[in-house]
Amino acid sequence: MDPALLVAVLAFVAVGGVGFVLSGNSQPVTATKRVKAVAGAVKVDRRKQAVEIAALKRRQSTQEALKELSNSEKQSRKRRYSVKGQIAQAGIKLSLTQFWMMAGGAAFVLMLIGFIVSKSPIGAGMGFFIGLLGLPRWVLGMLVSGRQKKFGNQLADAIDIIVRGVKSGLPLNQCLRIIAAETPEPLRTEFQQLVDSQAMGMPLESGLQRMYDHMPLPEVNFFSIVLIIQQKTGGNLSESLGNLSTVLRSRKLMAEKVKALSAEAKASAMIIGSLPVCVGGLVYFTRPAYIGVLFEHPVGHLILLGCAVMMSLGIFVMHKMVNFKF
Repeated sequence: MDPALLVAVLAFVAVGGVGFVLSGNSQPVTATKRVKAVAGAVKVDRRKQAVEIAALKRRQSTQEALKELSNSEKQSRKRRYSVKGQIAQAGIKLSLTQFWMMAGGAAFVLMLIGFIVSKSPIGAGMGFFIGLLGLPRWVLGMLVSGRQKKFGNQLADAIDIIVRGVKSGLPLNQCLRIIAAETPEPLRTEFQQLVDSQAMGMPLESGLQRMYDHMPLPEVNFFSIVLIIQQKTGGNLSESLGNLSTVLRSRKLMAEKVKALSAEAKASAMIIGSLPVCVGGLVYFTRPAYIGVLFEHPVGHLILLGCAVMMSLGIFVMHKMVNFKF
């Protein structure tokens, strides 16, 4: 065989072998790349599914927490509006029996005054009714309103203390202890009861519900919702409470604006409501015989009763018109 032909054949075989080897290795490389791409896509899909599952669980936990808060709100509403609940909200150390004994004493005194002034059983009955149910509940309501107003004004500052404590690394319980130790009344008492309840093993949710029973304010409800949801679902507590503090201060500013705008209407309502009583008292002391027939004659008693009912309805309507809640 010709040596040149042999060299050409060997060269052709060598080139063909190299090409076969290269073409044979390219297929596994391509397959490997495809496998890696599919594995990466699977990992991305699994990661997305994990994020979606976590978000779904968080939404479910949030919905369950809100549902539990709604149920506890319905159960505690009756307790808050009872006389015993209002005594607790007023922060006075008085039992229910002592309250009704004091109301009975006031009713007896006003009954005597009504009988002496009107010289009739109707006046005595009106005095007894006012002393038993009207005056004590009114005084109790004034005490509750004043205490709730102080608490609402101080709550935003307390939340700021918690925010600063959490950002500095303190646990929530320690922040609550700081509020219970260093803030003025009535904030100190309510947070001290919350800290004591947690020290005895009571869950945070139950302690916050107890605080809301003593202070049935929207601000306290917002505070409870933020802490309970954060405890069950997690999240940035300092950011949530910081936003809540901003909202509470905005609500307070809006309330002050509404109070300033409605001051004239409230003054007019107070003047209109007190004018008949003041005029009647002046006439009675200057010319008793002129108005004494209303207290001595049975028809006069009925007229006074009708006037009292209509005045009460008018004052109630004006009170609803000039008082705004939001």
